[in-house]
Amino acid sequence: MDQLEQARREIDEVDAQLAALFERRMRAVVQVAQYKKEHGLPIHDPAREEQVLERSAQRIEDPALRPYYLDHVRNRMAVARQYEALLLGQNRVAYQGVEGAFAHIALKNLFPHAEAVSCPTWDEVFSRVSEGDAAYGVVPFENSHAGDVSAVLDLCYNHPELWVVQVYDLPVRQNLLVLPGVTLPEIRHVYSHQQAISQSETFLKQMRLPCTAMANTAMAAKYVAESGDRTLAAIASRETADLYGLEVLVPDINTDGDNTTRFIVISREKPTRGNRFSLLFTVDNKPGKLAAVIQKIGASGFNMESIKSRPMPRMPFEYYFYAELVGDPAGAESEALLRDLDSTCRTVRMLGVYTK
Repeated sequence: MDQLEQARREIDEVDAQLAALFERRMRAVVQVAQYKKEHGLPIHDPAREEQVLERSAQRIEDPALRPYYLDHVRNRMAVARQYEALLLGQNRVAYQGVEGAFAHIALKNLFPHAEAVSCPTWDEVFSRVSEGDAAYGVVPFENSHAGDVSAVLDLCYNHPELWVVQVYDLPVRQNLLVLPGVTLPEIRHVYSHQQAISQSETFLKQMRLPCTAMANTAMAAKYVAESGDRTLAAIASRETADLYGLEVLVPDINTDGDNTTRFIVISREKPTRGNRFSLLFTVDNKPGKLAAVIQKIGASGFNMESIKSRPMPRMPFEYYFYAELVGDPAGAESEALLRDLDSTCRTVRMLGVYTK
């Protein structure tokens, strides 16, 4: 037996032991899930996970292996949370669109074992989560090229019962998809989501291709596939091409080579730990009011990475503001900041807590 074969046999023996231990561990997870159900406890317990990671680090003698083992432990805990969600009936995650949409791709990356619930609109995603039909919702929030998804921010403002509990950046590569065998000169019209059209504006202008916006990129690809029309094309992902039997005629047509869409995860469950938090606030429409808020944030030692304004519903020329701050949302400084802002703002509430 050569050295490679001997090492592989050793790995196989260890893997067999790990498989038995995995089943044993997951049986204990069932008991944990039952206890949480009986006592109304959340699935995610960040404080407990930090303790597990600290103990795990101490168990590894070789410092070079320690970070790899901690990654293994984090993955183990993530799998356990997903299994608990299944056991507790909290494994439904809503998204807007159909299978193959970028929101669906983001969902499967974030919740690989969840039941994906397709919704026709972003409003329905929020409603499903608000009503408890889905434990989470995954929606686009911002694109590095096209900017904010303003309608989603407005839904966050209009649903004070929901929290942003996670953010996820998905690199977006837009591709021109066609029926098999179609060539570029045959194309007369392109379909996609408005964001994807905006992100591919330079290419589309060069090719002088008119576009029609649809609810999302996957729906556009499905429409082209089902039409059988060789003059139609869609802008969508490679995954979508595979899903609907289309070909990638021109890859990476987005103007910005580093095109990234930031998705947010919404939930009814209030988050507790993270290194960033976001606020929604309103101020009186008077000189210096907004400046006072910004000054208070800076004086408290928080770095404001983003601030946006949006028109308030049913209040012409009145605005609400969104701000994302870097810092510990559970610390005394953030609590003091919120108390201070409460005396300056007309309204203020924490929208989300998450880690980047």
